[in-house]
Amino acid sequence: MAKNKEAKEEKTKKEIKIKADFDAEIVLSRDNEAKNLYEQSRFGELKEDKVQYSLVEALYLLEKGKMDIVKGKKILSSEEFTKKANRLEPNFWVRYVVFKDMRNRGYIVKTALKFGADFRVYERGVKPGEDHAKWILYPIHETYVMPLYEFAAKNRVAHSTRKRLLIGIVDEESDVTYYTVAWTRP
Repeated sequence: MAKNKEAKEEKTKKEIKIKADFDAEIVLSRDNEAKNLYEQSRFGELKEDKVQYSLVEALYLLEKGKMDIVKGKKILSSEEFTKKANRLEPNFWVRYVVFKDMRNRGYIVKTALKFGADFRVYERGVKPGEDHAKWILYPIHETYVMPLYEFAAKNRVAHSTRKRLLIGIVDEESDVTYYTVAWTRP
């Protein structure tokens, strides 16, 4: 009997969803579950008594069934949320495909706007705040032609922040191929 009660409590814990509000360009949650998930796996950023999510984090949690995103009084489907995010962020889908692939591989991926990159990626098992990110990551669609000066700028940013440059190239089937770039001295 005690095992059945424990199993029901465990099932209830797994089914608890974070409720987040989508207002303009921001996804915010005040739920304790959001804070717990942040502590466990670093989804979102703590902002006073709230957790703020990037659009790619919010879609990832929505697709995993861990979050309900509410706009006004309506709970958004992943398709509705994706449409809105595509309008707000250029290159959203490519960024999301790379984010999802890295999170599914066990890496913690955070935004890296202050570094001039799309994402910073932490080694498996390392949480932000415990150590520095190992890579800065730029998602690119396979049809994008990157000018050499842009590539050099990305490499300089990685070098100046003491991180490795990682480029995630997304193909038409939403598969990702990663390339790492490093400085060498002849």
